[in-house]
Amino acid sequence: MQLLRNFATVGAFTAASRVLGFARDILVAALLGAGPVADAFFVAFKLPNLFRRLFAEGAFNSAFVPLFARVRAEEGEDGAEKFASSVLSWLLICLLVLTTLAELFTPYFILVMAPGFSADSKVELTTLFTRICFPYLAAMSLVAFLSGILNTLDRFAAAAFAPVLLNIVMISALLVAAFMELDAESAGFALSWGVFAAGIAQVVLLAVAVKRLGVRLTLPRPRPSKRLKRLLVLGLPGVAAGGITQINIVVGTIIASFWPAAVSHLYYADRLYQLPLGIVGIALGVALLPDLSRRLRNGDVGGALWTQNRAFEFALMLTLPAAAALIVVPLEIVVTLFERGAFDREAAALTAAAVSAYGFGLPAFVLIKVFSPAYFAREDTATPMIFAAISMVVNIGGSLILARMLAPQGLPHVGIAAATSLAGWVNASLLFVGLLRRGDFKPDPLLWTRALGIFAASLALMIVAVLIARELNGWFFNADLVSAAAALGLLVTGSAIIFALVCEFSGAIGVRDLVRVFRRR
Repeated sequence: MQLLRNFATVGAFTAASRVLGFARDILVAALLGAGPVADAFFVAFKLPNLFRRLFAEGAFNSAFVPLFARVRAEEGEDGAEKFASSVLSWLLICLLVLTTLAELFTPYFILVMAPGFSADSKVELTTLFTRICFPYLAAMSLVAFLSGILNTLDRFAAAAFAPVLLNIVMISALLVAAFMELDAESAGFALSWGVFAAGIAQVVLLAVAVKRLGVRLTLPRPRPSKRLKRLLVLGLPGVAAGGITQINIVVGTIIASFWPAAVSHLYYADRLYQLPLGIVGIALGVALLPDLSRRLRNGDVGGALWTQNRAFEFALMLTLPAAAALIVVPLEIVVTLFERGAFDREAAALTAAAVSAYGFGLPAFVLIKVFSPAYFAREDTATPMIFAAISMVVNIGGSLILARMLAPQGLPHVGIAAATSLAGWVNASLLFVGLLRRGDFKPDPLLWTRALGIFAASLALMIVAVLIARELNGWFFNADLVSAAAALGLLVTGSAIIFALVCEFSGAIGVRDLVRVFRRR
């Protein structure tokens, strides 16, 4: 199946990126810990990342891909190139203005993102880090634009590989900092410059990939047009609809800034659940949108429904076991990956509590990526925007209430993570019900059969994971890194075997189905 092959391509490179991202975060934890310097860098990095995911990924994935595909079908390659070039000209102007304003008014942006920082000296350090990192936004917006062109043309590898460069460059900066034995603040500066350099490297990579496909992009004089207006109309709602998870995470950062180290604990927890979310959710979302747009444009409604059903069950198969593990054995995972250097056992325990809370919301975050393309492919970004706004209200209210409730126990960040998960389920449920009511999604009998089998396999995994973790308790908590890593490997392997066996015998997706997909790549 073309969808699964595209998913496998994006997922494989995303997995490589996430593995390198873990290596990067292990180094960050060792060099920066979970203190004021780490808080300052995470907020500085989150600010351009937020704009990138909202205005670049959200807007372009939801609006640019369907429009570019339509222009290419109606006017051929020349018309598509003219449209893309016009978009590029306007994009560069907007990025120049936004970056200039951000550099001038950085302290004010920070007070919005982390108002709790105003009570201490972290604002100055965060301002310096942010001014170095923010041009990354411009670079990543161009990357999103170029990725949209490549994905529409069924070329997913280069765009999926681009994030790997980010981690390679940042790891290199951290290794240099460790080799030079820099203090935490100096290491933070080195890391910020690494972000800046990584953005340039990614743009160059995708620009070369687009050129090799024979797509000729120019910089014409920016002029308004009906198609650009349509892109704006679709793109603005797409900012909210496509980036709701990121909006909710930023809301959590704002609230967490009022408690010491809470921002850092949420960041490390976020990195853990972002691994399956990136590999499954983002990969499926990226591969699904062009596929649905193409089928609907050709009038293949039945094929579109079949694709959605298979994407749904594939998401469940890869997401539910990951969520189960994050819920029941978060401390074992956090201790193995992060506990070293400045990151101690207390920090690990506090981070693990947030990981478990995020785990409950992981399936919802992935399903949002599965359901949203069904709206976007029909050029409807307004409905997901409304649902996103509702879930945002739930997230803000829930974060404020739960953070205050758990603050006396020293766990305000866990309340924030739980509210984010709740908001994710609200958003996913609204999207699902909306599709059902419109007749744009109809679960078939095979989906229900496989979903029940996957759910049963996930329950079995939870039981086995807890038993294995209990038996290997000494390896995880009273031994060296090698023993802890070996224990985590055994836990993952044993749990995966049980999950696969139950899936096979219950009628859910079997091993043979997966092998067939990868053989056809």
